[in-house]
Amino acid sequence: MAGSSFGEMLRITTFGESHGEAVGVIIDGATPGVELSESDIQTQMDRRKPGQSSVTSPRKEYDVVHILSGVFEGKTTGTPIFVILHNTDMRPEAYDDIQYSFRPGHADFTYWQKYGIRDHRGSGRASGRETAGRVAAGAVARKLLANRGVSLVAYTKEIGGIRCESFVESEIERNAVRACDPEAAAEMIRKIEALALKGDSCGGIVECRIRGVVPGLGEPVFDKLDAELAKVMLSIGAIKGIEFGAGFAAAGMLGSEHNDPMDASGFLSNHSGGIVGGISTGQEIVFRVAVKPTSSISVPQRTVRITGEEQTIVTEGRHDPCICPRIVPVVEAMACLVIEDHYKRLAAMRD
Repeated sequence: MAGSSFGEMLRITTFGESHGEAVGVIIDGATPGVELSESDIQTQMDRRKPGQSSVTSPRKEYDVVHILSGVFEGKTTGTPIFVILHNTDMRPEAYDDIQYSFRPGHADFTYWQKYGIRDHRGSGRASGRETAGRVAAGAVARKLLANRGVSLVAYTKEIGGIRCESFVESEIERNAVRACDPEAAAEMIRKIEALALKGDSCGGIVECRIRGVVPGLGEPVFDKLDAELAKVMLSIGAIKGIEFGAGFAAAGMLGSEHNDPMDASGFLSNHSGGIVGGISTGQEIVFRVAVKPTSSISVPQRTVRITGEEQTIVTEGRHDPCICPRIVPVVEAMACLVIEDHYKRLAAMRD
């Protein structure tokens, strides 16, 4: 299957299926000589893994990290880094009933139309479990970016219409939904739990802030930094939209309101989200992604079988009633990969 690789100078290829033997990633282009251990990656994997709270899937995958190549005596060698995560809590039999049916909201129908075959066990490559390899790769990129003084944070901004009204960064990892507002977080949790009891789900908005990026990242015309970030964010299965800075609100603003004026000290506002003309300005890069409701719900829905026969289907199995909490580290990981790749591209241009 084409389309499982991303990046130019820092390139990753993810592999594996939801209920197969393992998932993982190959990372090519990592800077040599950087200290890297399995625990560096494990920290991020623990943030993504299921079974963390009442608002995430009860599937128990510990995602123990194994680095098989590319690291020697605790440092990257510059050769491909191979990371594998063995699946341990597979229940493929839970999907036997939908083997010949197309679940609404899933990639069942489209995969069947494209390939004439599909892995029905938890959606195979179309499963959110594919993102485990992305998070592992992002942990490596995060380590490289830390040496450049770059940091970032993503968090839940909104769930099910409940929006954060304050930004308290220290609260993000203290609540089950990774929201930046503790009061909103409590409301979000109550709403998700109530929906889960009904067998339904909800979506939300995740925001990301990237700090310490130098001006000059991004390649006109088609490899603009915001275009690259948009591509990787939209490659995450649950994400259906993205906006930078003022985003869609810019459509209702005047040019005099949206433009970011400057004085001798720098920019006076950041409606652009830290990217102008596809190139970083040196300001904080800010973007938001729209996360759809989880497709796997136990509410009866109309669909058809492969034969074209109509039926009513109920999706069984273990699923997140809201994907936002676990998608936060995935958003961070993909942002890290794009930013580090463009740092390497900028350095290559200047050499």
